Amino acid sequence: MKRRLLLSGLLAAPLAARAGAQLEEPLADSIRSALSASIAQAAPPRPKFDDTEARMAYLRWLGATSERLKKRKTETQIRIEFLETVWYEAKRAGLEPSLVLGLIQVESGFRKYAISTAGARGYMQVMPFWTKAIGDGNASALFHMQTNLRFGCVILRHYLDREKGDMFLALGRYNGSRGRPEYPNAVFGARRQWLLPGET
Repeated sequence: MKRRLLLSGLLAAPLAARAGAQLEEPLADSIRSALSASIAQAAPPRPKFDDTEARMAYLRWLGATSERLKKRKTETQIRIEFLETVWYEAKRAGLEPSLVLGLIQVESGFRKYAISTAGARGYMQVMPFWTKAIGDGNASALFHMQTNLRFGCVILRHYLDREKGDMFLALGRYNGSRGRPEYPNAVFGARRQWLLPGET
């Protein structure tokens, strides 16, 4: 009985993530306002496309990535909602969905309730201080799928802008290891697993 209670407690507890920690840095008021506005916008709509070719490309991406993610997220509806949200939030932030998937793979192993030793939370391992800096201060919201993906994509875009488009340095900053190769290289390596045939 005691063993069963211990096992159920372990299964209910959030799994630790091995990711690093974003460093809290002072934000200029204009940047804080812009980031806050980005976080506050509405939930993702159903994607709309200008032409059939763009829509077909999206559906090919969704089908291929869904198949690859099946082992980690077995429920079809949850998997599709997750991928639709990743695609929307990545595109909204001007990021490549395969890079965001690679980052999630490295950061949390696709675990919604992952918590790092530094306290980073959720899929994209967002540090709670961000909810005070640009959100409403509710750190528990970082376990909400869309909230976590939106924060993570907005933060990575912010770091990419600060690093003048250098993704290597932006990823290092995201992880709190700027200038060191281990984390960016891990994300770039994971990204390759999410590329469609013919993408580079």
